[in-house]
Amino acid sequence: MSRLKEQFKLSEAFGYFLRVFRKPDPNKPTNFNIRTMHVINKISIVMFLICLIVMIYRAFTR
Repeated sequence: MSRLKEQFKLSEAFGYFLRVFRKPDPNKPTNFNIRTMHVINKISIVMFLICLIVMIYRAFTR
C-alpha cells in the first residue's frame, strides 16, 4: 500500500507550483536567461492548468 501512496504523492508538484509563483528573492543574482526561463515555466504551467480544466469540463459535459 505504501508503494501506491508514493506513486500518487503530489506534495512535491504543488510545492513547485507555489515556488514558481512567489516573489523573487532580492538577494539572489539574476540574469536574462534565468528570468526568461522562469517566465516560460510560468506560461507553460498556466497553459497546462487551463487545458486540464477544459479536459475535465468536457469529460463531465458529455
